[in-house]
Amino acid sequence: MSEIVVTLPDGSELTVEEGSTVEDVAFEIGPGLGRDTVAGVVDGDLVAKVTPLHDDVELVIVTEDSDEYLRVLRHSAAHVFAQALQRLYPDANLAIGPPTDDGFYYDVANVDLDSEDLEDIEAEAEDIIASDLDIERVERSRDEVKAQYDDNPYKRDILETEAAGEDPVSLYQQGDFEDLCQGPHVDSTGEIGAFTLLNISSAYWRGDEDNDTLTRVYGTAFADESDMEDYLERRREAQERDHRKLGRELDLFSIDETTGPGLPLYHPNGKRVLDELSDFARQMNLDAGYDPVETPHLFRTELWKKSGHYENYVDDMFLLDVNDEEYGLKPMNCPGHATIFDQSSWSYRDLPVRYFEDGKVYRKEQRGELSGLSRVWSFTIDDGHVFVRPDQIESEVTLVIDNIFRVFETFDLDAEVALATRPEKSVGSDEIWERAESQLRSVLDSQSIDYDVESGDGAFYGPKIDFAFEDALGRKWDGPTVQLDFNMPERFDLTYTGEDNEDHRPVMLHRALYGSYERFLMVLIEHFNGKFPLWLAPEQVRILPVSDDNLGYAHRLKNELDGFRVEVEDRSWTVGRKIQQAHSDRVPYMLIVGDDEEESGTVSVRDRKEREQKDVDMESFVAHVQAERDEKRIEPDFLD
Repeated sequence: MSEIVVTLPDGSELTVEEGSTVEDVAFEIGPGLGRDTVAGVVDGDLVAKVTPLHDDVELVIVTEDSDEYLRVLRHSAAHVFAQALQRLYPDANLAIGPPTDDGFYYDVANVDLDSEDLEDIEAEAEDIIASDLDIERVERSRDEVKAQYDDNPYKRDILETEAAGEDPVSLYQQGDFEDLCQGPHVDSTGEIGAFTLLNISSAYWRGDEDNDTLTRVYGTAFADESDMEDYLERRREAQERDHRKLGRELDLFSIDETTGPGLPLYHPNGKRVLDELSDFARQMNLDAGYDPVETPHLFRTELWKKSGHYENYVDDMFLLDVNDEEYGLKPMNCPGHATIFDQSSWSYRDLPVRYFEDGKVYRKEQRGELSGLSRVWSFTIDDGHVFVRPDQIESEVTLVIDNIFRVFETFDLDAEVALATRPEKSVGSDEIWERAESQLRSVLDSQSIDYDVESGDGAFYGPKIDFAFEDALGRKWDGPTVQLDFNMPERFDLTYTGEDNEDHRPVMLHRALYGSYERFLMVLIEHFNGKFPLWLAPEQVRILPVSDDNLGYAHRLKNELDGFRVEVEDRSWTVGRKIQQAHSDRVPYMLIVGDDEEESGTVSVRDRKEREQKDVDMESFVAHVQAERDEKRIEPDFLD
């Protein structure tokens, strides 16, 4: 029998017989590890411990102490939900039930559920967990499984797609229940230490709005109750910080079905925040030597075909017929910037050429996937494109990375970095992709930046370095990116004249410091819980006159704060109610002025942390808030 080589996480290699399972390899390493094995990660894919190995692979053994264990446990919890559902609703059709980063969900059909039904299903699930049922993998012939799911179109679809060509087909069984599944799973339902169902929504089968609408039930599971309690507390806090809720309360933005889904409307307060973000990015770009450009919202589709976007994005593009010509709203800004570059002649001395634009783009996402500002049809990228000589790649990517880290530092956000490599759907030769990925690795390594590798997550035209924001609740959000592109210069036949007087091909860098304004604003709203730093706050100071007699003094003080966003609270409320409203509106500073303050020419300063100082000289307050604004400090600190 032939042998294969298994490479372990520490780099050591183990030679085993071809066909050995993940569990067999674990026992080869040691009997204790063999007994503790729950699953395996084979070349990056999470698989069942009974999975046979037929080629040389990289293998990670998954035990209860592994990061992947919770995902396996939650997959089993999804099956527990499905079993409980079918006990109570035998006619329910099961679709798919994968684990997620926060728990699991299961899509079901032919059953009418609402949130009140979850309690009964959860109670049934707890009985299944308490029964400590063995979870076992079984295999049956494809014909037998087809017959078994004759009345379930979703499982039959899975048989013809994810399980295409498999014979026999794997299922997982626990007690009187079994489900079409490749696993992996824990050994028994009793390993699920904490289980709860969270909410119900609707979803399209396969995420396609032309398909059936299914009921999606969300839940989560943990190995013990304390972890569950911690999670539920974080979830409650996340719901309080939800940007859609705060967007309404602070009058930042709205999304109205009458104007169209996924098309945010920014109210004056939200626009003020966006303008500050744009000004900050603009100044960074100008300081880094970028020139501003502007491109229209749509182009003839000939441009999108030339760039490669049409073949890769056509299903997500908004297309229009104009005088028998096809146009498309732009899904990206880069072809416009490449066209601008192509309309001039360049010498090697001119490079790098840097363009930036706050460019509005459009992606036709499935309506069921739209969510607040996190996923929309229309969004604005703080886009930049740089045309460089090959010898300038490292210095230029380093400059971009420095500015991206400046963004993280300014907003007090933690960064996670990943190198995203060639996706299955891509353009360009293997040689070009290997060279591009090698260049980005070199930059990251030379800067001593810790990064993960996300295989297959690159853009269709080139690999990229992705930066994720980690917010105050420890959640991660997609953010800035820098992408290396050897393909678009080829497609647009871009050239510059080299030192040898010959034409040479530039390399194109795509970069964004925020990612998109919509996603970044969402992150900031939730990260700061609506309590924006002074420089970002829609309203920076609110003046609260104790009575109408002090309104004149209040307006004179407002004039002294020229250049700041200041409002005078002139409603006939008690000062206590005015203070309460200013706190609810998350205004950084309140200036309370009554007869005493007016007589002495001072103010009482109160901040949103509910700290207060009386008899403050206005000149010193103005000087402080000017410095606080200009230095972009995170918290109001006049009263520190």
